[in-house]
Amino acid sequence: MSNSQTKATNSYSQSLFELAKENSVLDEIEAQAKSLYSVIKDSQDFSTFIKDPTFKQDKQLEIFSAIFEKVKLNSLFIKFIKFLIHKRRIFFLKNILNDFINYCSIQRGEVRAELVSSKKLDNSQIEKIKEEMTKDFNSKINLSYKIDESLLTGVKIKIGSIMIDNSLKNKLMKMKNSMKEV
Repeated sequence: MSNSQTKATNSYSQSLFELAKENSVLDEIEAQAKSLYSVIKDSQDFSTFIKDPTFKQDKQLEIFSAIFEKVKLNSLFIKFIKFLIHKRRIFFLKNILNDFINYCSIQRGEVRAELVSSKKLDNSQIEKIKEEMTKDFNSKINLSYKIDESLLTGVKIKIGSIMIDNSLKNKLMKMKNSMKEV
């Protein structure tokens, strides 16, 4: 994303945050933003629809209006999404929602982290990792978790700009690179 796109995304997400906070609907809109973000992230068709500049505003409004009828969203959130469509900025929606969710976490003093494991971890294992991270970073951790079998074994943890990669895949890549140097 270019610098101007990042500025635009930050500006819109910060505006949504401020509006939601002023209207005392921050928690409600955050929950809805998380749901919508997941849909965009998980649905290739929906993601493509949002990013496709060839769709006319009328068609985008029509599709989003149908979604709004099925899924009850806060009226402020609906107006915000319609505003993005009118400004031809709906293609930023995924990034705006991600930034908005980050603002909400930061306001609560949370640090967002991502845990990726090679196999399914049970809730107690995830909680133990989360507790250790909370101690190490002296902050409440908002942890997202996913499975990536390509890691072979081990885990990857990302907290802000810090990446801890203890996967076999990473170790094999390091060995491969060191052997190339010899």
